[in-house]
Amino acid sequence: MTITELIEKRNKSWNAAKAFVETKRDKDGILSEEDAKTYAEMEKRVKDISAEIDRMQAMEAMERELNKPTSTPITENPMNTRSEKPKKTGRASDEYKQAVLNALRSNFRQVSNIMQEGVDADGGYLVPDEYDSRLITKLTEENVIRRLGHRLSTSGDHKINIAASTPAAAWIEEGESLTFGDATFDQIILDAHKLHVAVKVTEELLYDSMFDIENYLFDAFGKALANAEEDAFINGDGNGKPLGILAAAGGAQTGVTTASSTAITADEVINLVYSLKRPYRKNAVFIMNDQTIAAIRKLKDGNGMYMWQPALTAGEPDRLLGYPVHTSQFMPTIAAGAKTIAFGDFSYYNIGDRGSRSLGELRELFAGNGMVGFLAKERVDGKLVLPEAVQCLQMKA
Repeated sequence: MTITELIEKRNKSWNAAKAFVETKRDKDGILSEEDAKTYAEMEKRVKDISAEIDRMQAMEAMERELNKPTSTPITENPMNTRSEKPKKTGRASDEYKQAVLNALRSNFRQVSNIMQEGVDADGGYLVPDEYDSRLITKLTEENVIRRLGHRLSTSGDHKINIAASTPAAAWIEEGESLTFGDATFDQIILDAHKLHVAVKVTEELLYDSMFDIENYLFDAFGKALANAEEDAFINGDGNGKPLGILAAAGGAQTGVTTASSTAITADEVINLVYSLKRPYRKNAVFIMNDQTIAAIRKLKDGNGMYMWQPALTAGEPDRLLGYPVHTSQFMPTIAAGAKTIAFGDFSYYNIGDRGSRSLGELRELFAGNGMVGFLAKERVDGKLVLPEAVQCLQMKA
């Protein structure tokens, strides 16, 4: 069965579940215990189909990756020797890439002189350009905030000017003198916080030439870095890590506080949408965790229509009140005082990447277990430059 067929099947199942609820409510609008159990099974089937859609989409993405050509096709006249491609140098060269791979397999016992071109000031070796790009791609794929935020490459403290006031306008009589207001600016500085990730590999796998150590390590590094980043981009307090979207000071504003500490109503979600200023709503999205989504799926608007709208097209996110919904395991669950839903234009969250990522070895740390350790390091910071661009729904304390 294709992804499109599964999406259609999910939509039919969800519509059937909604219709079942409408026809089974008693005069007080309550389902019987037996009907509630039947509805729970119907809802579980919708979730199972959604999980299968996600699985098939991931398989398709892996299939596309594996089917990529392993070499670049010839696009020029083979006999024309005058138009040679410029040779790559430094960390972009094939020699540097191969030297790094040899160093990985030998636990950095075989270090070529060419690797001196990529020595990191803090120790270790800068990853080759191609690998660094692959890590960036992996971080973007795994990290919802990197997908939605604005990324900057920095070489030092990056200062961002934010308008603190706007010039005043006034009506004047003809012939009277003009007056002008002066705009003032605040500054937000993107620093660089260090993030380290360690990966252990058995000596047998490391020295097995048939094992694709290159892809394994960079896939593991990418996922681990992405998870640590996403957690900090959402919950970071700015001390030794980025300042997260949910930070009490410098984070998003609280648009709605719920009347209950354990439940969210449809009206509160609607109020959250309109607590965000109109210009930001144009590119706004929701971010919440799976447990919150499970609660939101049951909500209806004032017209009795379910607020949740499953995606109709493969690869598209589900929608809530017409806005895309993204999930993050690092968003808080429904609990007293928790900020469970963030809604806004997350392009105002700026991510500053300082320099390139680097690789190193962990000497002797795991030697007693027959393991070899590798270390990936990066320096990154993140801040929400306009707190009003994102509004949160906070549970009653």
